[in-house]
Amino acid sequence: MRTDPLLLTTDESSLERAAHLLRAGGLVALPTETVYGLGADARSAAAVSRIFAAKGRPPDHPVIVHLGYAAQVDEWAREVPDWVGPLLDACWPGPLTVILRRAAGVLDAVTGGLPTVGLRVPAHPVTREILRRFGGGVAAPSANRFGRVSPTTAGHVLADLGDHLVAGRDAIVDGGPCRGGLESTIVDCTLDTPAILRPGGVPAERIEAILGRSVQRVVTGPSRAPGMLSAHYAPTARVEVVTAEQIAGRVRAHGARRTGVLCAVDVTVPAGVVRLDAPVPYSAELLGPVLYARLRDADRIGLDVLLVVPPGESGVGAAVLDRLRRAATGSATGSATGSATGSATRP
Repeated sequence: MRTDPLLLTTDESSLERAAHLLRAGGLVALPTETVYGLGADARSAAAVSRIFAAKGRPPDHPVIVHLGYAAQVDEWAREVPDWVGPLLDACWPGPLTVILRRAAGVLDAVTGGLPTVGLRVPAHPVTREILRRFGGGVAAPSANRFGRVSPTTAGHVLADLGDHLVAGRDAIVDGGPCRGGLESTIVDCTLDTPAILRPGGVPAERIEAILGRSVQRVVTGPSRAPGMLSAHYAPTARVEVVTAEQIAGRVRAHGARRTGVLCAVDVTVPAGVVRLDAPVPYSAELLGPVLYARLRDADRIGLDVLLVVPPGESGVGAAVLDRLRRAATGSATGSATGSATGSATRP
């Protein structure tokens, strides 16, 4: 795979090459601790527009600006409430994005025309080094076609976007599989009461412990932040979120359709049903890093339907369930009635 002209390794020359491509207006897919992002110079309207074209992303959807250091926040936000400091100190670098009021000069192309901007300092050492060498902010949504399953390996990026990137102008940095596998938690810090717009790698419980107060959970609605559409993260296979007790009935309902199951190992599945590998123990902390790979597996082996029993809803489980609900909405027009979550639809 590394013979592909789009792929870079993580040696010194490759990292410098990635920074050079960003400075020249190119697109560089970057590994992070969450998923791979498709990066461009956040100060270049032309470069950012190429992200949207490559992904097929609507122009009114904001993208997150990735920074090398927390000290760069003041270049992008015009005000940072005092209570935000402890949150950044505790969670950066890491899978947390904060929504702040944008500074003058931040591009509408980055914010989707909103008066706010999303900022994050990623924890992946390869991308941090590229950011250090580049020196500025990098706009980087997930490196996949819009609305589809997020990429957690360089191979996923190549499969999704290889035809939309230009060798010699753009690149994919192969930093190995993403260890987190779920996008960052997004917290709106412009409100009197902080609001989680997207659950992710930093659980709500930890944010509340850091801040010493409750936060709102707002996970649907207008595109105030990435990942808030009700349908998203979807494979071609229809995803249904079910309880273990519903599996047999849903298999019967789908008849001759090729059906797979992703669930705990102690759940019995009907004969002829494909069982996707599940982590043991079956927990959100272990499922999160491989969830998108399993959704891609469903398409790779030609499943028509994938039934998923979610793990617990606490901690990272809230993010896993959020992604499954949105995947279900995006991959199907209907839902499994009486599902464990009350929804089998996707954003």
